[in-house]
Amino acid sequence: MPKNLKIGVVGIADGASTQTLLDRVEAATGHRCFIDMGAVTTDLARGTVTAGELDLTTLDAIIVKKIAAEYSPAVNDRLEQLASLRHRGVPIYSDPDRMLRLVNRLTNTLELAGAGIPMPPTVLTENLEAAMATVERFGAAVAKPLYTSKARGMTVLRPGPTLREDLVRYQADNSLIYLQQFMDLPGRDLGVVFLGGQYLACYARVSGGKSWNTTTRDGGHYEAAEPSDEIVDLGARAAAVFGLDFTCVDVVETELGPQVLEVSAFGGFRGLSEACGIDAAQRLVDYVIAERDRD
Repeated sequence: MPKNLKIGVVGIADGASTQTLLDRVEAATGHRCFIDMGAVTTDLARGTVTAGELDLTTLDAIIVKKIAAEYSPAVNDRLEQLASLRHRGVPIYSDPDRMLRLVNRLTNTLELAGAGIPMPPTVLTENLEAAMATVERFGAAVAKPLYTSKARGMTVLRPGPTLREDLVRYQADNSLIYLQQFMDLPGRDLGVVFLGGQYLACYARVSGGKSWNTTTRDGGHYEAAEPSDEIVDLGARAAAVFGLDFTCVDVVETELGPQVLEVSAFGGFRGLSEACGIDAAQRLVDYVIAERDRD
């Protein structure tokens, strides 16, 4: 029965989505268990994994909402700790081994490309001359850090007298230059959401007109969207590459048809709530409880 389950939530203490998820877990099970990855200790000699006084191996399940406040290589370390916990028998949603393939944009992109998922033309290089030639060939390119979310640190590069200087400045913080062709888009992109591998809903992120990107942090907003069967099928194919329990596939509509930008390791709740009226936290908790009952 759900009331006997102890489900932990990995997230950010002051994060709205984390708190919403904790509320839904507590309402369903009677237990509220927040896990701060910064407090997790894995003791290999003793065979323990703890967060403060809490023995994480005693939990019936863990839901990962957010692994860190910002993406960085340190995220991999936290996911590796969770993976070791899962290998001890604690069910974790989503599987941290699978999330590890997503948090680095390079791995994310290479996995999608290897699966034949259509994406905007992309070039990866540490060579400055090759990067300059790519921007010239693309006409304009978006330079994307390997660890980022909501377009943080991304910049649009265009041919011109300052291109070399712009690339040198960018490479000072990003040794590998990730360049994706700048696409002429209709002012929106789509978040196609999947739960348990099944299509849940789709929302649009619509540009506020003040930035090249559509993120809410740069003035964008959410709207409901009715995706074509082609877009849903494409999203399902991209999501299946990684097999997460809850994820969002970012899709752009281009003159060549829909293309995938990335698959999210930590699908968001806000777009589903504001655009679709869906309580994603409740849906996720119901899903996890059903999976535990099935086991």
